[in-house]
Amino acid sequence: MRSAPLKVGDLARQTGLSVRTLHYYEEIGLLSPSHRTASGHRMYSAGDVARLQHIKSLRELGFSLEQISGCLDKEGFSPLQTIELHLSRLREQIALEQKLCARLEGLAHVLRAGEDVSVEQLLQTIEVMTMIEKYYTPEQLAELKQRADALGPEKMREAENAWKTIYDDMRAEMQKGSDPKSEPVQQIVRRMRELIDAFTGKNPGIERSLNRMYQEEPSMRNRPGVDPALHEFIGKAMS
Repeated sequence: MRSAPLKVGDLARQTGLSVRTLHYYEEIGLLSPSHRTASGHRMYSAGDVARLQHIKSLRELGFSLEQISGCLDKEGFSPLQTIELHLSRLREQIALEQKLCARLEGLAHVLRAGEDVSVEQLLQTIEVMTMIEKYYTPEQLAELKQRADALGPEKMREAENAWKTIYDDMRAEMQKGSDPKSEPVQQIVRRMRELIDAFTGKNPGIERSLNRMYQEEPSMRNRPGVDPALHEFIGKAMS
């Protein structure tokens, strides 16, 4: 059974567009009603409604009205292609929203774990989180989050303090002129590896991502308490 033609007011109510917009679409040749009554009322067929749906979809994808006109009026236009393009854009938006949600959850975790956080500290945390997303897969990030949740805020703070102690001990050995391969230095290296294993869960993929981030990101080599000389000393000790 064929759908009955719609008057402009009925079409406006069904689509959420204004009558003025539908008149404008007709004025620029984008959507013209297929029929008119004897008294001149516009009547839109099922084909007109389908074209309007394509117009709305392309508008939501960011197409201009001129671009939409060219797309719909060219030979070989595929409604399926329009829908698939729309689906692709929606999936991209969903992925971005999921990434934003994960970032906000991470920030909330940081704020719950600590005391008052300054704007500068918050911005630094966002920068670190953005950088981490470059090197770890979503699966790796999910695994790291599970491990952090299992450890809890207190254990995370203990790990941060342990790293600070390690850097202090490494600096002391470097300033004494110790050989990076000497036993005292290698004892510190073993403590470092224990902390790294606790972070990565001995997952080879996570460890590779971690190593690549340290190699490629200058900010990772210039953290508080780790100057280039100490970074080089640690590199020799761990090689």
